[in-house]
Amino acid sequence: MKIDGVSYRSVWINEEDGWSVNIFDQTLFPFSRNILRLTTPDDVAHAIRSMQVRGAPLIGAVAAYGLALALRNNASDHALETQAAMLAATRPTAINLRWAIDRLLTYLRPLPEQERVKAAYAEAGKICDEDVAQNEAIGRHGLELIRDIASKRKNQSPVNILTHCNAGWIATVDWGTALAPIYMAHDEGLKVHVWVDETRPRNQGAALTAWELGGHGVPHTVIADNAGGHLMQHGQVDLVIVGTDRVTRTGDVANKIGSYLKALAARDNNVPFWVALPSTTIDWTVSDGVKEIPIEERSASEVTHIAGRTAKGEITSVQLVPDGSKAANPAFDVTPARLVTGLITERGCCPATTEGLRAMFPENQLFVPEFDGLD
Repeated sequence: MKIDGVSYRSVWINEEDGWSVNIFDQTLFPFSRNILRLTTPDDVAHAIRSMQVRGAPLIGAVAAYGLALALRNNASDHALETQAAMLAATRPTAINLRWAIDRLLTYLRPLPEQERVKAAYAEAGKICDEDVAQNEAIGRHGLELIRDIASKRKNQSPVNILTHCNAGWIATVDWGTALAPIYMAHDEGLKVHVWVDETRPRNQGAALTAWELGGHGVPHTVIADNAGGHLMQHGQVDLVIVGTDRVTRTGDVANKIGSYLKALAARDNNVPFWVALPSTTIDWTVSDGVKEIPIEERSASEVTHIAGRTAKGEITSVQLVPDGSKAANPAFDVTPARLVTGLITERGCCPATTEGLRAMFPENQLFVPEFDGLD
């Protein structure tokens, strides 16, 4: 994707030194664009924890480079395992993080120490390239859903799509998941309009999704999180597309807090609720998302305070609640598969069911217990 006409990925190797890792500081969007140079695994861990880098696919890719950075100083077996465990523990919900680290461990363990650094960088690069290809494919398959709705319009009105959180190119290596079909529809000349949930408490929708869509020229309107159901009741939403941080083998979906409520409203108003994801986001070991997916509890300050730009152009944080009020901050919720219309993957669209996922990804049969009626 492009910023001011210049093509970027969300993570890349620093061209000057050839080994450090560059990312955008997402906590400063949309008012400031700052490129961070990561040189140590601790830099990477901090960037992930603080959400300077966020989005399940991107977290996995950046963590992979974090392990490569760690091995530059010590490529021993002990260092490999210790640094991998440290990076894997930075965010508990997004499965792509664990997947990327496990992939590198499997690849690097048999190698001699002197070969590990070069191999780690190469494998991290492959993860990035594969993510871009997967997301582009997700975009093509999701585009068909938008085309289908548009083809039935007699008045040429735009297809209204609601999305929650940010699942655009800045949350992946490129293209995005939920936003990829929207970009492609816009580029094809289809009339689309996006309702952008603000996504409290981190405001990824208002800060990131709106910034992305505006930069690409896609018509959009930012709404309060609680407005989605009202819009659906009044026929102003044709389609909901969200991303996800983890999908169980049975089709349950963990996504940013508030997604479950959107799915309930969509079901009550017969609005299709689709989830876009690369296969790296599927956790084949989990069957019950509500009971088994760990939900990250983030700092209460994200709820009690909010950052923004003042009339004078200053970026500041202000307190929202009375002194002494406590705040809870679960970062994700789980939408049961029964509320999900379907999954948009790099191989096509499928039902949010064990059978649907098995048919789409048969090579994972060995990881999925035999269907016993409980899934």
